[in-house]
Amino acid sequence: MTESCRILTPTEQKISDIMEQSEQAMMAAIYKAVEDATRQTAEELHSIGAQAEPPPYGYFAATAHQQLFLSLCGANPETFEGGDPEVAAQIINNNQNISDHYWSKKAEVPA
Repeated sequence: MTESCRILTPTEQKISDIMEQSEQAMMAAIYKAVEDATRQTAEELHSIGAQAEPPPYGYFAATAHQQLFLSLCGANPETFEGGDPEVAAQIINNNQNISDHYWSKKAEVPA
């Protein structure tokens, strides 16, 4: 049996296009902010003669990810308190499902 998607009405298509454009602009802004933070930190550390390596891109991406996770859970971004554990579990489960589906093996959780 062939699965098909229903055809969107012109209004539904316009709504879909607006949402897609907004999502793309938002993600571009997030990626740029992470890149800017990575570059700016490296430049500032260099300017003071710091010998330590600046944090990599992944550090700032993980910080953004953590803050967005807390926001979705309704937790305080500074204290991590007050979040909804059911929402947190659903988000974690969704991410595990993505990992399982696209990378076909469960990540090993360190003991």
